[in-house]
Amino acid sequence: MSAVLQRQEDREQMYFRLKSTAMINPNHEWLSCMIASWCVGQGVLPDYLGLALEQFSALKTDFFPECYIPELASSVSQLDYNRMLEKDDLVKLLKKFSKADTNETDWIIAIVVAGCLGSDHLWQDLGLWSRSQLTDLLRYNFPMLAEKNNKDMKWKKFLYKQLCETEGLYLCRAPSCEVCIDYSKCFGSEE
Repeated sequence: MSAVLQRQEDREQMYFRLKSTAMINPNHEWLSCMIASWCVGQGVLPDYLGLALEQFSALKTDFFPECYIPELASSVSQLDYNRMLEKDDLVKLLKKFSKADTNETDWIIAIVVAGCLGSDHLWQDLGLWSRSQLTDLLRYNFPMLAEKNNKDMKWKKFLYKQLCETEGLYLCRAPSCEVCIDYSKCFGSEE
């Protein structure tokens, strides 16, 4: 069996172990996918999934009490530290649009922000298995923000565009996305 197939099989086994704990809410499903991917070195999430150690411990206790989850990433994270400047702004943006103010929301925000520091599509950087999972996660946790992405812009680009608009910055020279020569880089399939 090739290393890639073995890693996929390990990811699926870990996913089923994580998911077999009591399903709390939809975030449990997405976290199970992200953690399973993270455990086999997929995605870019750093140690503790990008959470503070206390948050990571609470997430394990609250969502996955029967499962062993390592604290350290199994691969070297490919984060773009140039994007760290926007980290606090991304947290503020997501908090502003979160449907609840809970520890769970803070975990999701921290993990999504850590994923934004990767260089691939956000769903891949998070270790989710499809773009539709990311869309569902964002709709569930940040419904009013997700609703603003009514033209199906790629999520990472959409979040950074929201940051620019919040600051009154419009870096695109095209009068609208529809006439931009880079349209396919911002919109379209990520699968």
